[in-house]
Amino acid sequence: MVIEDADTLIARARELAAQGGRRILGIAGPPGGGKSTAARQVVAELGELARLVPMDGFHLAQSELVRLGRRDRMGAPDTFDVAGYAALLTRLRGDEPVVYAPEFRREIEEPIAGAIAVPRQVPLVVTEGNYLLVGDHGWDAIRPLLDEAWYVETDEELRVQRLIQRHIQFGKTPEYARAWVMRSDERNAQIVAATAHTADVLVRL
Repeated sequence: MVIEDADTLIARARELAAQGGRRILGIAGPPGGGKSTAARQVVAELGELARLVPMDGFHLAQSELVRLGRRDRMGAPDTFDVAGYAALLTRLRGDEPVVYAPEFRREIEEPIAGAIAVPRQVPLVVTEGNYLLVGDHGWDAIRPLLDEAWYVETDEELRVQRLIQRHIQFGKTPEYARAWVMRSDERNAQIVAATAHTADVLVRL
């Protein structure tokens, strides 16, 4: 299924939230592809019916990336605590009064524990990230925990420019930002693009 307008997208999310109990919607896509924007829009429109729990909260800390020798590949599939992310999604499918989730802060490039509260009465949890549909390196545990998965894609030139501007916004020089995007982010984007066909909905906004 392909959705190309925001109204249809919001309506589908509302239907998911109205199914009874709690549902988890996963929104995947390449770096800079618009998945975070789509996720925020859904949560904003649904208000108290939804909470946003991004995958990025499970970035490994900078000190751990350095210890592992992976700092220059930050954002790659093996620079996240995927088992911790799967455990959180499993808890979110349970009946706890409130579940606390971590949040990634770009200004310090570190995850912050317990930053997002998800009360039991919230019917829809929206989680977004690059690797929700990846089928190896531990990420295969994530897809079965999602009630529905969307994949967001956009114009490739626009996506790359967004990424470069994002890195500049958070303190990198234009030269460093472009080099990082073309070396690291684009490698990750290729991994993610190979998963698009497994999504329930392809989003083009």
